Amino acid sequence: MTLLDMHKGAQRHVSLREQAYGAIKRLIITCELRPGEILSEPALSSQLDIGRTPIRQAIDRLLGDGLVEVMPRKGTIVKPVSLDEIFNIIDVRVVNETFCVRVAAAQAGPDVALQLKRNLDAMLAAAHQREIETIAGLDQQFHALIAGSVRNPVMSDLLRNLHERSARMWFISLSANEQHLRICDEHAAIVDGIARQDPDLAERAMRAHIQSFRANITRQV
Repeated sequence: MTLLDMHKGAQRHVSLREQAYGAIKRLIITCELRPGEILSEPALSSQLDIGRTPIRQAIDRLLGDGLVEVMPRKGTIVKPVSLDEIFNIIDVRVVNETFCVRVAAAQAGPDVALQLKRNLDAMLAAAHQREIETIAGLDQQFHALIAGSVRNPVMSDLLRNLHERSARMWFISLSANEQHLRICDEHAAIVDGIARQDPDLAERAMRAHIQSFRANITRQV
């Protein structure tokens, strides 16, 4: 069995609920579903070619993620982007991700650094082509790899949710700015700290990366 066959097999085993959840979340993060837009189960079912029950289950899960909300007399809508919330998320990220990357640098093996370098190579290629959606996906994967290396599922879940809740603003900022290569440089500094097993270096690089995101948003408001 080839790797392609294995990949296709894995796709077949993804439930319709998971497919619907991933597809709707992508539409929200890329702003194809705009902030404040009402979510129509029939329209999403038709667009994604998935039954209404998995669509409803996916929306319930997105409600728990903080990406959608229920409005009286309107129904379920895409949660509007709140700058106050984004800045609060950034504050929480600074505390948790700098801790996380310190642990990763102290105890992660060479396989983690290798995975991060491969991710960085892919991001550099996407940055040169300005493939914004690809960059956004690789960025989430990059931070998930670091969180996963700590082997603390609570930390991984927390950071995943924080990234997803701020992903729309990150995506918008990428669309409006020529900063793709700068982000790659910031990731490269983080990888260097982890590869050198230097917690202080890794922490400084992660802090600078997150604060750069804050500064970029501040310039746009």
